[in-house]
Amino acid sequence: MSDKKFVGKVALVTGAGKRIGRSIALRLAAEGAAVAVNYSKSRAEAEEVVAEIAKNGGRAIALQADVGRRADVERLFAAVDEEFGRLDILVNNAGIFFPAKFEDLTEEQWDRIQNTNLKSQFLCSQAAAPMLRRAGGGHIINISSLGAFLVWPSYTHYCVSKAGSVMLTKCLAVALGPEIRVNSIAPGTITFPGEPPHENFIKLAPLHKTGSGDDVADAVIYLASSNFVTGQVIGVDGGRALVS
Repeated sequence: MSDKKFVGKVALVTGAGKRIGRSIALRLAAEGAAVAVNYSKSRAEAEEVVAEIAKNGGRAIALQADVGRRADVERLFAAVDEEFGRLDILVNNAGIFFPAKFEDLTEEQWDRIQNTNLKSQFLCSQAAAPMLRRAGGGHIINISSLGAFLVWPSYTHYCVSKAGSVMLTKCLAVALGPEIRVNSIAPGTITFPGEPPHENFIKLAPLHKTGSGDDVADAVIYLASSNFVTGQVIGVDGGRALVS
């Protein structure tokens, strides 16, 4: 008998070709889930994730969609349904991050980050809900950010999008319960091999280090296997949010 947590389950991870999304997709697959690896532009990277999952005996498919667009989202979820016939776990990970001085922030930049970071979570959660219910209930996990709670003036547009993600999580936990549990993960600085250390974060965080993609994936596995946690935000930030 397998000791893997998600054998027979299906997960969709948005923005799963790179970085945190990649770590989450690989970890869900390692725990037995079949994984839909969504990407917008990173086709080669998404296909590499699928190949790695297949090499390790798992099942996965790469699916292109701009999850900030309803038509793309509808096509994405239809493809998941056709390929796997069910959905148990949705991880809304797709996101972008760039600085902009507030006085110079354009409407296009504002809309782009809201669409990618927040509207996508609304659209995907709405599309996922009937599939999750049909499977007997399930989990939505929204990736927010430390920026939802700290003030970063050069990233006002980003912070607002992630604060919206946190409130969306809480509202959906009530709106979609009791069958569907909805939670959020708020990462701090997450670094990957070859990236320079973030010295200021390391200095301020009580654990004096940055996190890894695996740290976020650990939190996803916990939330996706919990039956009595909903509407919560787990900070994966080394304690950084505690320090003013």
